[in-house]
Amino acid sequence: MRCLILEPTRELALQVEEAFHKYSKFTDLRVTIVYGGVGYGKQTDDLKRGVDILAATPGRLLDHLEQGNCSLEKIDILVLDEVDRMLDMGFLPDVKRIVQKCSTNRQTLFFTATLPPEIEQLAGWALRDPAKVEIGRTHSAADTIAHCFYPVVASQKFELLQVLLERTEFKSVLIFCRTRMGADRIAARLVQKGHRVGVMHSDRSQRERVEALDGFKSGKNEVLVATDIAARGLDIAGVSHVINYDVPENAEDYVHRIGRTGRAQNTGDAFTLVTEDDVRDARSIERFIGATIERKKIEDFPYIYSALFDQKIIEEAVPKAAGRLHRGYRK
Repeated sequence: MRCLILEPTRELALQVEEAFHKYSKFTDLRVTIVYGGVGYGKQTDDLKRGVDILAATPGRLLDHLEQGNCSLEKIDILVLDEVDRMLDMGFLPDVKRIVQKCSTNRQTLFFTATLPPEIEQLAGWALRDPAKVEIGRTHSAADTIAHCFYPVVASQKFELLQVLLERTEFKSVLIFCRTRMGADRIAARLVQKGHRVGVMHSDRSQRERVEALDGFKSGKNEVLVATDIAARGLDIAGVSHVINYDVPENAEDYVHRIGRTGRAQNTGDAFTLVTEDDVRDARSIERFIGATIERKKIEDFPYIYSALFDQKIIEEAVPKAAGRLHRGYRK
């Protein structure tokens, strides 16, 4: 084994394996993947036959190492991807155990969106004389994304979501929920309303997650409801709209979520539903990106009175004669 790429989620590992298969099509490089949630059979067979490149998630790779199915002693290149995500998911102890089993005579590539103290300590331990490359501004949304807040009382969130979907000219919509149960509940209600919906979160089986992602990419499903498992790294082309059904608790996750649209110089829209309980998190997001996010109100929607509206954080509804509330939104 010459190259190991560690990823925090199965979806990212599968994405990396698929890319390596494409890029190495006309070479004799052998590529495979190991991750949890599926059987060991094919993974064990592939590892024992020998591979050049391995994409893996930490837990399952450690299982194979303990069973003696592979060795990392001759690794030339070690890639640690989405390291801050691994930190959030509690994988850093496993990552350190894996790094200790790798050849010391290697090149290490370390990719992370942020550098909290824990990540800096890991970098100082795992890297030798590193060069630091920074690309993009991590505290701001891309210029290709138009994003806004839609204040609403909690009891009307789904009703407002439904109206947004009805009045929005979208190609594909990625809806983020804070919890797995919430994602399942919203997806079920959208299916009842006639939408083609996939669901993606960590409690779904690997087959269900692959089917949901593939269905969304192919256009079979127009809507994908997901937790933050889909917020980072996944390459999903052509997402026209992102809707935060729940405001993320971490301001940085807001930038990652809405960054699923407006990619590759395409334009995109991102809407966030904000209730009274979300005001503090909404303000944290604005402080994080250093800008005030526009508040919008849908005309003719039967809003229930809320203190949100008295705080002047909603703009007046755009007159019907104006035609559109924003790009991609029709009367």
